Amino acid sequence: MSQCTTAHHQESAHFSVLHDFPPSEWEKRWRTFLGRADSPSAYNTPEFFLEPFWEGKRPFAILASKRREVTGVLTGIHLRDRVISGIPFRPQLCFLADDVAATTGALLEGLLTETGSTKLIELYSWQSAPLPTFEQNRFRKKQLEGDVVIDLSLGAEALFKQFHDSRKNNIRTAMRKGIEISEVKSEKDLSEFWEVFCGWRESKRKQIQADVAFAEIKRTHELSANHRRFLARYQGRPVAASSFRFCPKGLFEYAGNCSLDEFTRFCPNDLLLWKAMEWACDQGFSKCSMGAAHPFLRKFGGMVEPICRYRWDRTFLQRHELKENLRSFPRAVLQALPAPLQQLARASLKH
Repeated sequence: MSQCTTAHHQESAHFSVLHDFPPSEWEKRWRTFLGRADSPSAYNTPEFFLEPFWEGKRPFAILASKRREVTGVLTGIHLRDRVISGIPFRPQLCFLADDVAATTGALLEGLLTETGSTKLIELYSWQSAPLPTFEQNRFRKKQLEGDVVIDLSLGAEALFKQFHDSRKNNIRTAMRKGIEISEVKSEKDLSEFWEVFCGWRESKRKQIQADVAFAEIKRTHELSANHRRFLARYQGRPVAASSFRFCPKGLFEYAGNCSLDEFTRFCPNDLLLWKAMEWACDQGFSKCSMGAAHPFLRKFGGMVEPICRYRWDRTFLQRHELKENLRSFPRAVLQALPAPLQQLARASLKH
């Protein structure tokens, strides 16, 4: 674990870089911070280092602190030629509202220390938690669509009333058809979850890329402090399943779903999400992030909260920025360019 200090505003802010589960003293400070933060997520917790999917990706955490109290957390991984903190639908950054400039400045210093000479750095934050300090230090900001975020503090009954009529009807259809929802707890439950997952992965309806082994599913399931799975059964047969991540008393996140095509007419996925929300309300979670903003999710109510990407492309001629811009470039404009520039643009997209 490395430590450093950076000065901002009224007092100094420190950063510490961790590459493994923290020592007891740091774990205690970290958890105290999570209890004060607004809707911290599962990947803001020390258990981030226990996730099996980060193996070989050099996971890290940057902790910002003042007066020996943690004030911000940023987690991420190394992936080939880039360092990434989060994805377009999942920020992995959280900080207190007190002296934001000092805290985000320390997180930035820690991130740059961790990345070294890496050519591309990307991180994501909710639009409601902007990072001007990063923008002032060569990071380019881009607003993305974001996620549907649901206010669970309203309570389950009030939430159901806000659902789109078609969503309510689908939930009633699932219940009428005899779909039963239960939490995955036993080894048998987990085996049935895997059965559904494998059947879904082989679906001919759409191309699914989910190269995950049962051992990884099992290890994740055992991280019960931050993960839950729910299974839908029809006449005793497992037909659909959903996974969720969370920070206790923080953000409840919809992490994934799998279902068998032949049973989708019974609407098991609608009922799965509804029953998971009921569970989350009972557990005292205040917000649910649905992990995307497509039409199926929007019909559960809530609001779409944008997410912003902050990127520093340190490649020659900012190759990643150029490639992204060209991909979104209207074809008509591209064709209007002189032939040599067209060739250069197309060549750039191939690399």
